[in-house]
Amino acid sequence: MSAEEIEVYAICEMHKIAPGEAKAFDLSRRMENGEARPFRILVVRTGGREFVGYVNACPHQGTWLNIGGGAFFNTDGTRLRCGRHGSLFDIESGMCVEGPCKDKSLEPIALAVVGGDVCLCGVPLVEEDVRSFPYDDFDDTMEIMISPD
Repeated sequence: MSAEEIEVYAICEMHKIAPGEAKAFDLSRRMENGEARPFRILVVRTGGREFVGYVNACPHQGTWLNIGGGAFFNTDGTRLRCGRHGSLFDIESGMCVEGPCKDKSLEPIALAVVGGDVCLCGVPLVEEDVRSFPYDDFDDTMEIMISPD
């Protein structure tokens, strides 16, 4: 692959995420050494054909934003919210506006709409592992964190 080529992977059909909603995806990222690593992302539909995406990890301690029930937003839907510590993030920029990680940002991912698909750009994936989770029965025990603190 040349330096000008960008890898593009269809993540989901755009109609699967309604405007104003977010969805998590559990992907496998292919590292330079060929090893597959978990790559959890969230995709937010901000308008008709507009989407923003972030790595699904709070900059405070790396917790999934939707831990503890599966919700990504605060109660009025105006901010993304960390389910563990309550940090609030601007949806469009990913910047933390309130909470323990104030002034830090979610890690953005490049998305594009190609035809009717939402696509991840520039991140090599192991394609067989592209899955989404409905979070109807989301459980805190799904995540194990080891912290040196």
